[in-house]
Amino acid sequence: MGFATLGLTAIDCPEPRRLAEFYAAMLGGEVKDDQSDDGRWIDLYLPGGQRLAFQKASGLRPPEWPRSDHNSQQLHLDLDVEDMESAHEQVLALGARPLDVDDDGGKRGFRVYADPAGHPFCLVSV
Repeated sequence: MGFATLGLTAIDCPEPRRLAEFYAAMLGGEVKDDQSDDGRWIDLYLPGGQRLAFQKASGLRPPEWPRSDHNSQQLHLDLDVEDMESAHEQVLALGARPLDVDDDGGKRGFRVYADPAGHPFCLVSV
């Protein structure tokens, strides 16, 4: 048994509120910011108690997918979905960019996208 619990996952991005709202549209939850820091840190409180945070990083160079050198993806989120086709259309409408959406007719079980800041994430069939 571990001795710590995960508090949050923080994601660097140039526009924290925009990226928090992108993920809120997919995952639900409540977007909150601390008015004292000028929008440099935005929290997304998800249903079930998880939290994603978005931190301003003006000079961010988004990862390139797929790469194994110094500019690898570093981190990605797997998001479970029941209806892949519907989820695909919805993430594109929200501003996601497809990176690898050939799931071999559903046999592979996942598709890869970039969020508006360029971070890769996967939609995974459940």
